[in-house]
Amino acid sequence: MGQTANIPVLTIDGPSGSGKGTIGQVLAQKLGWHFLDSGALYRALGFDVWCQGIDPADKAALMRVAGDLDIRFVLKKDGSSVAVMLNGEDAGDELRTEEGGRRASQLAVIPEVRQALLQKQRDFRQPPGLVADGRDMGTTVFPDAILKIYLTATPEVRAQRRYKQLKEKGFDANLRQLLDEIRERDTRDAGRKASPLKPAEDACILDTSMLDITGVVEQIYRLLHERR
Repeated sequence: MGQTANIPVLTIDGPSGSGKGTIGQVLAQKLGWHFLDSGALYRALGFDVWCQGIDPADKAALMRVAGDLDIRFVLKKDGSSVAVMLNGEDAGDELRTEEGGRRASQLAVIPEVRQALLQKQRDFRQPPGLVADGRDMGTTVFPDAILKIYLTATPEVRAQRRYKQLKEKGFDANLRQLLDEIRERDTRDAGRKASPLKPAEDACILDTSMLDITGVVEQIYRLLHERR
């Protein structure tokens, strides 16, 4: 990280449904910085692995696919969403399904997979700055970030958000099932040996259960201004 250490990074970590993706996109647009959705990297890897019929237990094959992964994030002009370009094609909807999330979570617990994607994530650190959202951005990937945010919310609120998001995209969804899956994923992410889900020691923790997007963005933007 020596050659890029002077490029500022804002990390936003937290569990699924805490709002980190949406908040990160808005902040990246507001700041004019690059954006990294690390969860989409794992979803993209899971999608590629599934398309190629690779056994998830074949670690050598997983690392090969991870090394070849061609992914970019293109912010839309209004900052409301981001296009995930996988191998040159917009794969956003393919990656955002519940099945895509399950595949990603299963691969994310494999230390070799996390190591294979580590440098790929750090390569997103380009001038003038980077907003990176995920689960271990502040603890593992960018430990020298200028500001580390950890967003959280109750499982019930996060399930409601996910339910609304899926319905708006035209997907079938079951609220009770989503709640169970969120709790299961929280347990799996927090308990994994490789980069478990937890706030960095120097992270600012924000509970978004009762906050809207604008309120959270304003808080983080103010904190970033103070740090810079």
